Amino acid sequence: MANIQSQKKRNRQNEKRRLRNKAVRSELKTRTKVATQAITTGEADASESVKAAQKRIDKAAAKGVIHKNAAARRTSRLMKRAASA
Repeated sequence: MANIQSQKKRNRQNEKRRLRNKAVRSELKTRTKVATQAITTGEADASESVKAAQKRIDKAAAKGVIHKNAAARRTSRLMKRAASA
């Protein structure tokens, strides 16, 4: 455990950010999984779920939770799946 006050504060900030990023990543995975399942089953609202997943991917990249190239890769793979269905 740190003795320096600024390091204690930094540790608290890092923990808050870690939990926030974890929540964003979890939602990102869930939205992507829902969109992928909707594409494979051929549901009518598949385009809506793809759009929602794409929005979350872009938001996560904008916030810095995932790298912008990782976001581009995930979006590309999702759109490729949607186009092939």
